[in-house]
Amino acid sequence: MHPVTTPVFDLSTPAKADPTLITADQRHFTAIAERLEEVTAEIKGRLDEARKAPGRIGQAALDRDQEVRRLTARLRTLRRYSLDLCLGRMDPENPNEPPVYVGRLGLTGKDGGRLLLDWRSPAAEPFFGATHANPMGLRSRRRYRWIRGRIKDYWDEVFTADGLKSSAALDDQSAFIASLGGDRSGRMRDVLGTIQADQDAIIRAGCGGALVVDGGPGTGKTVVALHRTAYLLYADPRLGHRRGGVLFVGPHQPYLAYVSDVLPSLGEEGVQTCTLRDLVAEGAEARPETDPEVARLKASADMVKAIEAAVRFYEEPPTREVSGLSAADWAEAFEAAELGTPHNEARAQVWEELLAIGGDPELRRDRELAAAFNRAWPVLEAADVVGDLYSVPAYLRRCAPWLSAEEIRRLQRPDAQAWTISDLPLLDAARQRLGDPESARRQRRQDATARAERERMDRVVDDLIASVDDEYGVGLVTMLRGEDFHEALVDAAALGRADPDALAGPFAHIVVDEAQELTDAEWQMLLLRCPSRSFTIVGDRAQARHGFTESWRERLARCGLDRVELAALSINYRTPAEIMAEAEPVIRAALPDANVPASIRTGGAPVLHGAVADLHAIVDGWLAEHPEGVACVIGDPSYPGTERVRSLSPELSKGLEFDLVVLVEPETFGAGIEGAVDRYVAMTRATQRLAILRPGENDASSRRKMKSHATRSGPGVVSSA
Repeated sequence: MHPVTTPVFDLSTPAKADPTLITADQRHFTAIAERLEEVTAEIKGRLDEARKAPGRIGQAALDRDQEVRRLTARLRTLRRYSLDLCLGRMDPENPNEPPVYVGRLGLTGKDGGRLLLDWRSPAAEPFFGATHANPMGLRSRRRYRWIRGRIKDYWDEVFTADGLKSSAALDDQSAFIASLGGDRSGRMRDVLGTIQADQDAIIRAGCGGALVVDGGPGTGKTVVALHRTAYLLYADPRLGHRRGGVLFVGPHQPYLAYVSDVLPSLGEEGVQTCTLRDLVAEGAEARPETDPEVARLKASADMVKAIEAAVRFYEEPPTREVSGLSAADWAEAFEAAELGTPHNEARAQVWEELLAIGGDPELRRDRELAAAFNRAWPVLEAADVVGDLYSVPAYLRRCAPWLSAEEIRRLQRPDAQAWTISDLPLLDAARQRLGDPESARRQRRQDATARAERERMDRVVDDLIASVDDEYGVGLVTMLRGEDFHEALVDAAALGRADPDALAGPFAHIVVDEAQELTDAEWQMLLLRCPSRSFTIVGDRAQARHGFTESWRERLARCGLDRVELAALSINYRTPAEIMAEAEPVIRAALPDANVPASIRTGGAPVLHGAVADLHAIVDGWLAEHPEGVACVIGDPSYPGTERVRSLSPELSKGLEFDLVVLVEPETFGAGIEGAVDRYVAMTRATQRLAILRPGENDASSRRKMKSHATRSGPGVVSSA
């Protein structure tokens, strides 16, 4: 990185290139560049120093590793963005106050002056939230459009008469609207600089309970979810990694791949991201549930609660005397398990209490006692417990007495462990309740290793003391015999530790996108991982494939969330009005009260209707005319996907966006609410063009229209009429 030696601005509009409008910015960018070079060198030095630091143990080692990760992430962000860390500037209402430049990160000069204000700080809120109705203390605001390290365009929004004197681009929304119609790629675009006031208000909302963000297609729900994640980690120290951090849950792997670059670009690289499948080891191979009635039964939170009874069945003390221990002795020992300790990990507590009650050291080697204990409190595997529910009707009847005989019969299956997606919440609950089946054996091995290490260090200490014969000997003996020093000598690396499950939690906050799809049972998977009940819940009731007849409050209260705040997004920034005009009737036919957002821009071309036979010609023609951008074919599994053209099912397209979307035989997506939602979701993935292909249709004129519109200028603003 080097100081600015060439102009940062590379503008095609002469009026905007007027030196009186950009010289102050150019001067400030020079100062930023010089300081960035200094800061980068400082961070590299600190990082090298941290990496070369002597080996440590315990909390000191953890602190060192976290510092290395923090410095590495900071350095990576600085190298990635350079000057385009700067998003724009705010000009205060008082003309005597200097402008404030807002960046992805904060940057302070050597003299303590502020060169960049972190976008998440309270002082930066007007940059996103100021409007003509509420200027929030600004006279104007400038946003930059960066391309490969140069400012290709900027636009000013003026809130007072004085602001007109120093502004060139007074088209408040046109540059933003034009950016919405720009070409997409395989990764979500950087939109930080164009976050709108309605989105920013939700991003900065508190997190004392559950915040529901409800919005239709194109309203920026995913933008809000991701940027809120970064904001909360910055603004709320209760959510830091030492307190559990934040878990971000998306609907499917294509979605996670699409948004994978956003949080790192905001300087947050420690956020765990996953789908619900990822929370359970069996999730990768699980298949959809083919029987709707079975899926309905397993979707209930009651089925998850049945796991507790299933495990309790294996925690019943003997009712007769064994090896001199009475039934009362057994019952007393079983009560020793600490509340909340997983079943497999509590075994050691119960066993030690049983031996203590017996009072005879020889009981530890009593085979009859050990056998009886293993029967009364066995080591259990989650898969075995859940599988038994599906293969032993009497066991299921005992654990879920509310089920009818017919429902119990329906839940049985020949291959008890042929897992489906509907089984995952039960497997997860069982694994959380049981804990690690290897924990007891691993603890015994670790204790034995620790004892051997302590014995070895005893010999080392004795040898050291024996070798000292001067006046310092007394102090040395005191130090070496000290418990803290003695423990520090034990080689912690020799003890060994199990790697914790990174997704097991607990987390301080969980963000869930496309949350309308979660069943009551799936919500239990997340509630187990967030004892604080601090959630950001993002979704659209009209996009729920299996219906969503309740309110958000009703649904979440039933799942166990009672502190719920609601926020709504109602402006569709992504989908052109021409496409929404055809998509809206599709969803309203099934859900008349669907929350359909209003589009603010046009795409300049009608929706294309053609024949299935035209699929390859339409896609190939679009690719030839558009050297950049991405397309998606939805509904034709046989279509070969490429780097620029995805081939997805309607369900896997949720949460994504493409310049061109081609729907193949949308009537085959299904009937009822599920089919209508799939068609609605698929149609609204398009940011520029939508083609709908059906068998037998042959609309060559439409294909010609599509080609003729391909070279038209960018989208415009929809009038209020």
